[in-house]
Amino acid sequence: MIKNYWNKGGKQKRIVIIFSLIIIALLFFMRDDYQPALLFVRKFIFIILLCGIILFFGLRSFRNQASTGKRIFTLAILAVFFGALYFVGWKMELYDYMKTYNVFNDLNRVEISKLPLTQNERIQPLKNIHSMGNESVGETKDVSLPHLVRVDEENKWTMAIQPTEKYYWQGMKDNTEEVFSVSSTTPFPRFSNENRIPVTFAIGESLKFSRNTYNAVVQRFNPWMLVNYEPSDTFYMKNDTGQWVEVVSLIKWKGFFFPYPTFGGVMIIENGEHDANDYIERITIGKGEFVAADETKNYPFLTKQNTLAEKVSRLQAESLKFLGGFSDPLPWNMKTAVKIPDLEADQNQLPFVTDFNFDGTQISTYNGLYHWFGLEPVGEERSSLTYSIFIPADGTQQLFYYNHAEKKQGYAGISAMPSKVRESKKEYDWTVNKAVEFRPYIKDIAGRRRLFFLGTVASVSEGTGNFDGSATPDLALIDSEYRDVVWIDVKHPSTWDQEIYNQLNEAWRSSEGEVNFLNEDTKIIDVVGDDLNSVIINPFDNEVIEETEELSIEELQRQVDSIKKLKKTDEIKRLKRELDSLKAL
Repeated sequence: MIKNYWNKGGKQKRIVIIFSLIIIALLFFMRDDYQPALLFVRKFIFIILLCGIILFFGLRSFRNQASTGKRIFTLAILAVFFGALYFVGWKMELYDYMKTYNVFNDLNRVEISKLPLTQNERIQPLKNIHSMGNESVGETKDVSLPHLVRVDEENKWTMAIQPTEKYYWQGMKDNTEEVFSVSSTTPFPRFSNENRIPVTFAIGESLKFSRNTYNAVVQRFNPWMLVNYEPSDTFYMKNDTGQWVEVVSLIKWKGFFFPYPTFGGVMIIENGEHDANDYIERITIGKGEFVAADETKNYPFLTKQNTLAEKVSRLQAESLKFLGGFSDPLPWNMKTAVKIPDLEADQNQLPFVTDFNFDGTQISTYNGLYHWFGLEPVGEERSSLTYSIFIPADGTQQLFYYNHAEKKQGYAGISAMPSKVRESKKEYDWTVNKAVEFRPYIKDIAGRRRLFFLGTVASVSEGTGNFDGSATPDLALIDSEYRDVVWIDVKHPSTWDQEIYNQLNEAWRSSEGEVNFLNEDTKIIDVVGDDLNSVIINPFDNEVIEETEELSIEELQRQVDSIKKLKKTDEIKRLKRELDSLKAL
């Protein structure tokens, strides 16, 4: 048809050329609009080809049939095939099953025999930070979703103060001009003064057209990336020169049969107002510096950082259900199948970004931010902790897991935590208060490495479902093994271990026997003086310091030797008990 129209004359040729140029221009300039369609084809390429081939041969057979009965039979066969494909692939989630299995095979899994310690505990849950941020801005501003990142060697919540999406005009003409950078370890997050960083981003999450983060990043993709990559979470952090940048996590789709998502690197967008040249660049080739996944190690500010898309880490954690084999998660098996527990009241679902210290675990990895998951059995009535998952938040292609079930520890998972908290505080109105975001709290207390869950009680605004952020939220630590709830002082994190010990030490003693408990520990500290080089103190007894001033060096030395001997004897007993327990297994 187009050929016949072309041959009619010069006018028609000019019209064809003009329309062709318009179509090419639209395909070039509007590729961010149709890229989701390209991704859809990429994600389901195998199914689309299979359906296309079956439909082609089925319709050809239909046309070649002479009788009506055979034609109807052919159509019935096609209908049964596509109906079965829909039922098995989507209703029974076989497609997701195969996609998750591909993720499992692609993972570099490392089993650990000792849990890492948590450090730099974050006190506020994510939604509380988000609520308090929105309380600190004006009508025409919004706060982007907070993310926990490393800023100047500290863990901080960062979020952009951006033009609100309620008013379209602001998104067209305004810039993002400030960033909140709030400490995650303080019970008193401040959203003013030095925590409100003046920095201009002409490209932002709430901005419109070519200045929108998603649009600018997609426009930067080359043709191959256009069908294989997609932008995900957006982070705000400092680069290696101390400048604030916008870092967009990228998801890369791999594989032909049942494609699956992986960490695809990041796109770095620098701050600053853009001029006419930047405008031309945005609408033609987009903005941002692409850093592939295997090149992030060359950028120090991207290492030990939080840049991994949660969509990717969730699928990686879920894939551990195949540890028992390909068929184990099927309904008639499920001996080791696990799930990611999602709590209805918790507006921030797993993973919880947490700071871990792997020293002493004999695992070659960094200390810093990880995506943590606590996997549980698939049954709704089962809430035991099966695996603890630690995925490096900087996209390092590794997954560390600790098998609680194999060690028969019998720990309770996070699904059981809300009921424990409610039971311990029956006087609360739990219709408007919710126990949320149970992140791990792992410490060496009383001679053992113990796992607790740190949960926050958050109030929910009636009619909105939003959390009411508080500078002094109620915090609870739940012993995963003993199921006891310890209500702790949010304003004094340094006392938490002591509060745990005060409440649980007798239960531990009766169950575990006499071990090296916290308030029996001693340590040597340096003091200023001409005659005394060191003294022995109890970390929870200040009166000992005054008493030691009157003792002679010989008396102090005898006490040191006595305590060392006692500690050595206790350590031998503890190791014997541990050896006996291992033999029993």
